[in-house]
Amino acid sequence: MKNKERNELAVCGFAAVKTLEKMNPQKIRRLYFTQERAPLFGGLCKKLAEQKRPYNQVQDASELERLCGSIHHQGVVAMIESPEVMPLTTSIAASWVEQQQSALLLDRVGNSNNLGAIVRSAAFFGIPNIIIPIDEAQSSITTSSYRVAEGGMEFVTVYSIKSISRLLSDMEHKMVRIGTALNAKESVTGLRQLCAGKPALIVLGNEEKGISGEVRQHCDHVVIIPYAGMEAGESAPKVDSLNVAQAAAVIMYELRK
Repeated sequence: MKNKERNELAVCGFAAVKTLEKMNPQKIRRLYFTQERAPLFGGLCKKLAEQKRPYNQVQDASELERLCGSIHHQGVVAMIESPEVMPLTTSIAASWVEQQQSALLLDRVGNSNNLGAIVRSAAFFGIPNIIIPIDEAQSSITTSSYRVAEGGMEFVTVYSIKSISRLLSDMEHKMVRIGTALNAKESVTGLRQLCAGKPALIVLGNEEKGISGEVRQHCDHVVIIPYAGMEAGESAPKVDSLNVAQAAAVIMYELRK
């Protein structure tokens, strides 16, 4: 939940706030917590007091719900400056190629919980870069995505772009551009071989429609996650597809294994 007047974003959830305290305590402007959580944030309260930043033990957990707009606050809310999603520049993308860093490119993933889960998996598997389009159909960094990421936001940088197709075109021969689709012919289990030592740019599609046809045309490879019955010749899985965040975790595992 954003406070537009103060240009703040509420970060809630125990793991999210604890990781924020450990990695980037300077981001925290204000802190609120229940009596139950108070002993776990004594060190942070001391740091905030030294910086003359307010913290407060609330009398009723409903105050936290009001602050963050969620019942899933887990007894603590930290207010930070609204995160700025940095535009992806040519020099930043060039540094990925030089340092052999892979990245995830989201093609209009609209659910903030899915974004948070993808960030969590990216942090777990050591993929430090996520790219999102400037598009109303694409979720950006929210209270919900921060909480679901379980601290992953502190280890991943989210960048914005105006055109997915242009980025894919610019990264031709520099990164291996990998899309995903249920009618793909190549298996994700061969992902390491497909990359052949180059960093990967993994494109994850919209929850309902997948990657767009235009985006698919700019991919070097389009892969499928094998489903039960596929080897026996079944033409489709028993459910439409994996959730995009689940698919992302499988793909990142295959990329890193």
